[in-house]
Amino acid sequence: MHGSPAYSQWQMSDTSQQNYQVLARKYRPTTFEDMIGQDAMVTTLKNAFETGRIAHAFMLTGVRGIGKTTTARLLARALNYETETVDGPSVELDTPGRHCQAIMASAHMDVLEMDAASRTGVDNMRELLDGVRYAPADARYKVYIIDEVHMLSAGAFNALLKTLEEPPAHAKFIFATTEIRKVPITVLSRCQRFDLRRVEAGILAEHLKGIAGKEGVAISDEALALIARAAEGSVRDGLSLLDQAMVQGGTSGDEVTAEQVRTMLGLADRVRIIDLFEGAMSGNAKTALDLMRGQYDDGADPAVVMGDLLDICHEVTRAQTLGVDAEFDFAPDQIVRLRGLGESYTTGQLTRAWQILMSAHTEVRGAPVPLAAAEMALIKLALAGQMPPPELAKQIIEQAQKLQSEGGEGLPQLSGPAPSAPASTAVAPVVSGAQQAVMATAPVAAPTPAPSLHLATFQDYVEAVDDLRLRSDLERYVSVVSFAPGQAAVFITEPRHNSLIGRMVRSLQELTGANWLVSPAETMGDPTLADARRAAKAAQDAEDRSHPAFTHPLLKDAELLGITDRAPNVIAGNFTAGDDR
Repeated sequence: MHGSPAYSQWQMSDTSQQNYQVLARKYRPTTFEDMIGQDAMVTTLKNAFETGRIAHAFMLTGVRGIGKTTTARLLARALNYETETVDGPSVELDTPGRHCQAIMASAHMDVLEMDAASRTGVDNMRELLDGVRYAPADARYKVYIIDEVHMLSAGAFNALLKTLEEPPAHAKFIFATTEIRKVPITVLSRCQRFDLRRVEAGILAEHLKGIAGKEGVAISDEALALIARAAEGSVRDGLSLLDQAMVQGGTSGDEVTAEQVRTMLGLADRVRIIDLFEGAMSGNAKTALDLMRGQYDDGADPAVVMGDLLDICHEVTRAQTLGVDAEFDFAPDQIVRLRGLGESYTTGQLTRAWQILMSAHTEVRGAPVPLAAAEMALIKLALAGQMPPPELAKQIIEQAQKLQSEGGEGLPQLSGPAPSAPASTAVAPVVSGAQQAVMATAPVAAPTPAPSLHLATFQDYVEAVDDLRLRSDLERYVSVVSFAPGQAAVFITEPRHNSLIGRMVRSLQELTGANWLVSPAETMGDPTLADARRAAKAAQDAEDRSHPAFTHPLLKDAELLGITDRAPNVIAGNFTAGDDR
């Protein structure tokens, strides 16, 4: 039975699966040149070894998966490097030395590794240090590698201090930690410290691309970029995610797509994230909730979505602050949208959104129902999107109260005195009644001379607007409830265009040179200008079609091709003098 072909095939397959080595181990750096993104550390070590200024203790710190343990073993190799032509410490490790294989396999008798997470007590430290006074058995130095050194107890640190202060010439200590602040300063001061940096997403993506090529797996650049961003600068995390992504293509060998990786990571598409941010910032809570639920149904993690919203908020703020100088790691069409959003909101509105999303990110990760917490955060963000910009909140309240005292009509009644806080920290006023209107205004800017343009009607205002896009939006989406110099109440027919109120205030200020108070209404007023034009045209067509000429018996089977205005020189069907009949 065991000799059957089927059993032999199963046995070979099982053996290959058992021998499979994960990418994080298979492609572990074997030389300092293989350490990507750590050029500063490699340069320092190379100079120290060349000049003979080698410290007796090293402290390696950085995030998980950045290469601390690997660096510690490379350091142990470098200290004990020995070949037929080299007999001294060296960082040039291209040619394996006599001790290299045993050190990298953690099997060398003179290189002792200890995990401080499992051996934290003072007795463990004393046991380790008992052999410090003895010379190395085979190598040049006796090297002690202590991983997660911050986990040692206070007694263990104290037991280590004396030896660390006056170590034997043949002893070297290499410590690794992810929590450098938990290491006593007395220990830090006796070590040469190296901060291993997070690897930039672009560099890591290129590194992963090379490894995928070596493994014979086709994977798109966008998918690699997603993996690199998800790894957050950790090479090991990136390799683990790549290991997981490489099987997405199946046995057919098809290219692994960004959509497959996005599903694997539980990420939402960037375009959908931008849609979600725009919907919430425009004050449209319903649209925001619908988009959030759609992404959740497609497998997106609410906490990841909150993190992505933070990223979009940051990029929009950069677009607004840096202008054309801003560079983005986005597709061209997405960059256009980011710049457009940057022009639609003030810095105060974006920083307020950032604070809301930061708080929401923490709440969602700890909430019993993450989706519910995310939806509540989006509702809060939508309400904030309807509030006036923080820059001029105080000015709005004072102007509204001044207009009320002068007998202004159609304005929301504000309760309470004007706040005395600085404009940058002012909050929205409390509005009484069912309207609860939100007033928008323009960002703070130095006063500039403006023409004293008198706008008596909304039609006058629209005709005075030079921005064709703004004029089109005003005609299509704004229903006027009231319009008078200095104040207006409008109803936005489509909630996704709520930012029109802020744009109106800015353009009104530019046109008239005065601050305007624009408040949203709860019910529709006059028809939009576009609707009014369509209604007037329909009425004119109906009137023209009611003419007796169209009801003549001879025309009952005729097809009406169109109606045009009569020529100026034709009156009631009679030709004027001089016409050639």
